[in-house]
Amino acid sequence: MTTEHLVTQIHKKKSFLCIGLDTDLEKIPEHLLGLEDPIFEFNKAIIDATHHLCVAYKPNIAFYEAYGIKGWQSLEKTIQYLNSNHPDIFTIADAKRGDIGNTSTRYAKAFFDDLKFDSITIAPYMGKDSVEPFLAFEDKHTILLALTSNEGAYDFQTKKIDGKELYKTVLETSKTYSNADRLMYVVGATKASFLSEIREIIPNSFLLVPGVGAQGGSLEEVCRYGMNKHVGLLINSSRGIIYSSNQKDFAEAAAVSAEKIQVQMGAELQKLLH
Repeated sequence: MTTEHLVTQIHKKKSFLCIGLDTDLEKIPEHLLGLEDPIFEFNKAIIDATHHLCVAYKPNIAFYEAYGIKGWQSLEKTIQYLNSNHPDIFTIADAKRGDIGNTSTRYAKAFFDDLKFDSITIAPYMGKDSVEPFLAFEDKHTILLALTSNEGAYDFQTKKIDGKELYKTVLETSKTYSNADRLMYVVGATKASFLSEIREIIPNSFLLVPGVGAQGGSLEEVCRYGMNKHVGLLINSSRGIIYSSNQKDFAEAAAVSAEKIQVQMGAELQKLLH
């Protein structure tokens, strides 16, 4: 999927919401557990109830790998369902891979060619030869971890090296990579105050922003400092939407939570247009 297509969908739906499918068997409604594939059935119900309110879905791959082959099959069914029924929705494999050379190429083939995700999250610590193999895939996007929302982000990402914070070096260096136009970046919503300086380095790139909702990030602040003329934001909410209820009305409750965010996003888009 091209970024132009993504922008079109954002304006069409008046939303830049990404819903995280962090599906945990210990948290999904009990009545689903007796089904043949409760993870997929949960995901399908969430997708059916919310697809008109969001422009992206982001399965966190760890929540599927944790259940072995059955979990991987649930992931495969989920992405196939999305691609077959909602091909206009942007899909993100939140895999946080980070290796070099042929290994990165194999990871890319697994998620881009086999599962047919539109994008994947990548840890940039090993440098360009861990990132460029992903960037070689046309119409696919690589989402680099730049400044994350967790407390441990301060251990390394904000440390200064030769007077410059490490995350800024990551941003600046990544712009020199082959096919860097296919890059997006993860910036946590709890780091909204950093967004102005980040936009000085990457003014036109899309940012995937987790941390709104359960982690306490402010949608309004993220938009104020992070939105560009093309919107340039995908704001993710996972637990705050998909676990809105643990009863039989879980999908309807998720839609209510998603719509609350979508309405706020519509208001922010109106500000951008005016």
